[in-house]
Amino acid sequence: MPSDLSGTWNLLSSDNVEGYMRALDIDFATRKIAKMLKPQKVIEQNGDSFTIHTNSTFRNYVVKFKVGEEFDEDNKGVDNRKCKELFCEGQVCKQTFQRA
Repeated sequence: MPSDLSGTWNLLSSDNVEGYMRALDIDFATRKIAKMLKPQKVIEQNGDSFTIHTNSTFRNYVVKFKVGEEFDEDNKGVDNRKCKELFCEGQVCKQTFQRA
């Protein structure tokens, strides 16, 4: 079971977020806006199940998943991608957040 990450987290830094978005073929304007955002994450964890609320001035959204189980994520309003996600224990996050 992952460590308890429940709580409110504020973004401190993002490394190579524009390069990541460019590789996903996200348009120039959206990349520039997203690069400037400092979203806040509110994480609710119950064992291996997570609900993550991401709040920013650009867009708010919620994602729910269970560690080790593939799930669908809809990026409507950002770049309109629909993708499959899979979070595994021990993955490295490229963004740095600090508990609020």
